[in-house]
Amino acid sequence: MIRIRAIFWDVGGVLLSNAWDQPQRDSAVAKFGVDRAEFGSRHDMLVSSFERGKISLDEYLEHTVFYQPRHFTPQAFKDYMFSLSQPRPEVLDIARAFTQSGKYRMATINNESRELNRFRIEHYGLTRIFDLFVSSCFVGLRKPEAGIYQLALDLTQVPPEECCFVDDRPLNVEAAARLGMHAIRMKSSDQLKQDFEKLGVQRSF
Repeated sequence: MIRIRAIFWDVGGVLLSNAWDQPQRDSAVAKFGVDRAEFGSRHDMLVSSFERGKISLDEYLEHTVFYQPRHFTPQAFKDYMFSLSQPRPEVLDIARAFTQSGKYRMATINNESRELNRFRIEHYGLTRIFDLFVSSCFVGLRKPEAGIYQLALDLTQVPPEECCFVDDRPLNVEAAARLGMHAIRMKSSDQLKQDFEKLGVQRSF
């Protein structure tokens, strides 16, 4: 019988809306009248460094948006970036119930830039749910690299067969499964509950 002792969660697309994915970027460049193609090209060159915490949000914006004079300020652009984050209450409730049960180690494995990650952790009270944040900006690794999953396993000292990982993207789920973790691709909160129950991970939701 499987005994799950640790549950690892993606943040953007699972617990919250995505922080700075294509739809969010498209929304921002449209609002501020930034050339989409030029921004996209510059973003693609910097996103790895940005999400690994190698460059700050200010440095990222300096090279993607403010390389030329603008009619708006960096702070206005950042404020809009932060405003795009929205909670997924039904999934947060599931995670919160597991935390309150006291049965599971709860942690995230997520790709996110430092400033957005910190804002989302603080704004949505994620420290009240999770003990550990294995975020790309903190550890210098990104999903679907095997190293970020292995680091999460090493930090929690829970064997992969006793871990569950939840993400909305197939490639990230596949990477976790290759290390022996029980991986769930979340498509809806109801489906997530059913998949947890199949693993014997149960709580009154």
